[in-house]
Amino acid sequence: MPRIHRLPDDLINQIAAGEVVERPASVVKELVENAIDAGATSIRVAISESGRSEICVTDNGCGMGREDALLCLERHATSKLENADGLFHIVTKGFRGEAMPSIASVSRMKIVTSERGADSGTQIQIDGGVVAQVAPSAPIDGTQIQVSDLFFNVPARRKFLKRDSTELIHCEEAVNRLALAHPEVAFQLTHGSRVLVNAAAAVDEHRERIAAVLGSEAAPYLISLDERQLGMTVSGFIATPEFTLSTARGLYTFVNRRYIRDRGLNGAISRALQDYLPAGRQPAAAIFIEVDPSSVDVN
Repeated sequence: MPRIHRLPDDLINQIAAGEVVERPASVVKELVENAIDAGATSIRVAISESGRSEICVTDNGCGMGREDALLCLERHATSKLENADGLFHIVTKGFRGEAMPSIASVSRMKIVTSERGADSGTQIQIDGGVVAQVAPSAPIDGTQIQVSDLFFNVPARRKFLKRDSTELIHCEEAVNRLALAHPEVAFQLTHGSRVLVNAAAAVDEHRERIAAVLGSEAAPYLISLDERQLGMTVSGFIATPEFTLSTARGLYTFVNRRYIRDRGLNGAISRALQDYLPAGRQPAAAIFIEVDPSSVDVN
């Protein structure tokens, strides 16, 4: 039975839609989030030319049957939201059903997928949002999505991409944020022959994952946080003043495992440490805030 379904119009109108595909890192983020929502325990991302020419995400999640694989290409078709009440209990990364059709519309996409234990899989080729081919394939117990020639049909968008080095940093950062939020999942990111992220699953040791992102040299300086008050839990690790960075890039904050960049929260962390940090240096931390999903506007 298909899991994916089309959302009703009244629910679509309640969802704040945004620009999904801004750069290669947007594609990486959306596809990896889909893999996490599919229950993957291992996710591999391979990119070429900083994502301009190809992005390939392979996972061992639940996979899709033929009908679901075709439905996921339709706008506002999703398995993650049933009705308006569900907007107040979002626990998945995605819920709008916009990412796949948005990415497919500005690229050449190939989907190979199969449900676990299935005798065969499905392969779909999409060119600029148009399904060009649907065929059976060998089962892979998961999903592989290959996105090629990003923005080939909207050259103005491609023109405004930054230098390859800049786009590559954004792709790596997208994977690092999701790797921090999900230490139970193994992540690998490669760019050509270079391995940029190689994080084994660390179910019981979040410190190990944080050190993998901040750098092994940070590990000895990490102090654990664990505070529960007023229905809120704050946990994670923060580095002592002996380990600092020149920028705020090492400050990661999450709400219910979603990465957020909140000026007030980051300012509070910096002010709490300002008397202890060397001049011009920034703190390094990964802080996880858990609250009732009904108190968060995921839009």
